[in-house]
Amino acid sequence: MYAIIQSTGRQLKVTPGGFATIDGSAGEPGAKLTIESVLLVEKDAAKCSRAPRMSPNARVWPFVEGETRGPKIRVFKKKRRKGMRRTNGHRAFYTRVRITDILL
Repeated sequence: MYAIIQSTGRQLKVTPGGFATIDGSAGEPGAKLTIESVLLVEKDAAKCSRAPRMSPNARVWPFVEGETRGPKIRVFKKKRRKGMRRTNGHRAFYTRVRITDILL
């Protein structure tokens, strides 16, 4: 059994007991969340429930494990023959969640 959810513009495939990383901070560590934007739920290979936009009764129950940070991204800009050089860095924040249950 798995479900495909939409979280902050990305689509994630989640399974019960599995882990997922969600962009931004979703909640405090130890909090229980409800994700209602479920695009597809599959129980087995023969049965797949999908709505045109969202499955209206499907829910995913994640448990917030903690926050993590992504890899450091180096942004370097240079204009030739002008002497302009600029370096910036960026690390994104993610929330690690454990999927406890998928309900239809």
